[in-house]
Amino acid sequence: MVQIGFKCHKGIVRENNEDACFVIPSHDVYIVADGVGGNNSGEVASRTAVTEIAELVNKEGLDKCQSAEEIFGFFYDALEIANNSIYKLGMENEANRGMATTAVAAFVKGENAYISNIGDSRAYLFRDGRLNKITTDHTYVNELISKGVITEEEAENHKQRNVITKALGTEMLAEPDFYKVSLLKGDVLMLCSDGLHGEVPQEVLEAVLGRGLSMNDTCTLLVDEAIRYGGRDNITVVCIRI
Repeated sequence: MVQIGFKCHKGIVRENNEDACFVIPSHDVYIVADGVGGNNSGEVASRTAVTEIAELVNKEGLDKCQSAEEIFGFFYDALEIANNSIYKLGMENEANRGMATTAVAAFVKGENAYISNIGDSRAYLFRDGRLNKITTDHTYVNELISKGVITEEEAENHKQRNVITKALGTEMLAEPDFYKVSLLKGDVLMLCSDGLHGEVPQEVLEAVLGRGLSMNDTCTLLVDEAIRYGGRDNITVVCIRI
């Protein structure tokens, strides 16, 4: 049994909201996407991604997927379908050329969560007052960190910290990462775009999540904090309490 909350806000700087989210409680699937591209292309990309994934979930379901390999195979196929649709739209329409989107999806089954991600939208696990990042960002600065060129502290203010190296729609083949996480009663899974994690300090996120409010109220407060810290990007968050 889970409790779900979600909220999407365009922030106070951007004119358009290029984020998208989709929650499918009947299948315990939750998705966040953050689009990039000129005009309204980012919006088209993110909504295409969540719609394509949701359609496959609703059409085929995940009941037949028993092992982690089968579950991740399902989400690999779903992300590949979304990638192909976005890539095709970008090639067919000059206005959409170059559009792309991040995506992070979570599937809760029994005592485990199965996470898929591409780009820099993240999944976190909140447990015992601590917020731990599950996913790894596909960004230029993260590559620099992994190679020891810069520190995590230096990355926070790096002028190219928002440059993503993987996304749906940029290449003919998507390359997502997959994670399996064990869950305990009281845990909170949080999926979010960088409009939240890129604005709000971790200790503030932990303080909000630790208040024990409903998931809807928690998501509202998290978005409020992102706006208070500048609201320079679109903000999307989905919280799932186990």
